[in-house]
Amino acid sequence: MREHPRLSRREFLAAVSGAAVSAGLGLGRSRPPSRPNIVIIVADDLGWNAVGYHNRQVKTPNLDERIVRAGIELDNFYVCPMCSPTRAGLMTGRYPIRYGCARSVIPPQRDYGVAPEEVMLPKALAQCGYQHRGAFGKWHLGHLRQRWLPLSRGFTEFYGCYNGAIDYFTHERDGELDWHHNWDASHDRGYSTDLIAARAAAFIRRAAEEDTPFFCYVPFNAPHAPFQAPKEYEDRYSHVPDKALRTYYAMITALDDGIGKILDALDEKGIADNTLVWFFSDNGGVGRFQTNNLPLKGAKLSTCEGGVRTVAAVRYPAGYRTKTRLEIPMAYIDVLPTMLALAGTTPAQAGCREVDGVDMNPVLSGRTSSAPDRCLYFYYGQDGPAAEMVSV
Repeated sequence: MREHPRLSRREFLAAVSGAAVSAGLGLGRSRPPSRPNIVIIVADDLGWNAVGYHNRQVKTPNLDERIVRAGIELDNFYVCPMCSPTRAGLMTGRYPIRYGCARSVIPPQRDYGVAPEEVMLPKALAQCGYQHRGAFGKWHLGHLRQRWLPLSRGFTEFYGCYNGAIDYFTHERDGELDWHHNWDASHDRGYSTDLIAARAAAFIRRAAEEDTPFFCYVPFNAPHAPFQAPKEYEDRYSHVPDKALRTYYAMITALDDGIGKILDALDEKGIADNTLVWFFSDNGGVGRFQTNNLPLKGAKLSTCEGGVRTVAAVRYPAGYRTKTRLEIPMAYIDVLPTMLALAGTTPAQAGCREVDGVDMNPVLSGRTSSAPDRCLYFYYGQDGPAAEMVSV
């Protein structure tokens, strides 16, 4: 492919918001159908060295073959060093330090959340005809007041937990049930990873019957602690001597099976080609396991690469390159502007505040081989001023 000249930020954004959107993203290949379905899958504390395509000891065939190798491996994809800030930036396209959500996760009973003035991705997509917008899994963006809950932020369906670190079988956190469907408590029984995947797949099958695109956000709580997995998954790693690591790997394989069920639903409905699937982890893996993020330095809760550079891939057969590995740096804040451009709008037109992310469609589609120069900022301060870390 011929190398394109490097674009300035202004030239890049003009090309995206003008020619690309108005011309239906002239992608250098057959023009894709307008407004693809969007599926965003987020793992929780998944280590760089805890996926099959980086570590053959871990069994993740769906992720390896059906997303990474079938789509675009994003080798330099960056997030925050912990859960809530990454999810906040993903949903707003803005650094979470702009609205008070960069320092810490949002723990149980904490009376704050992402400010209602921040327009989130599902609300923006609603303006573009995305009638069905479901969230299935761990929310972690505010829970004590109704204004912070998913159905108040643009989603039409929610199933899962508001907090992190729930029990995978009882769905409790600190002795209280934290499992919900829409506004109501849910007493569904089962392993949370399985329940999340099943609900997401059912949502896709229903939404696919409509003549409108849909948005399906699947923030799994796996493989975050507590380390719990069904016995049949543990048995697949009986050769691993460390019990905790054995369970961690088992949780990841259960997660991969859940991803497979979501991809199966797309295949069954015949919509896989015109559905964008974007996968990544909310931060690096925990430091408890020595090899979890190798060869990267550091782990979750640090601004070293082991904390903020994460496994990621995107698959969109109708519009993006396939079987490709990109080393161009991308970040969690890029998801919103990239998705809105595909939907035919811009963050400003959708009512979003000024975003920090960049529309990466020209890179992902192969229309250009370079991205604008920029700095990415990472911050950690959960343990107070003495433990603050900032990097650029």
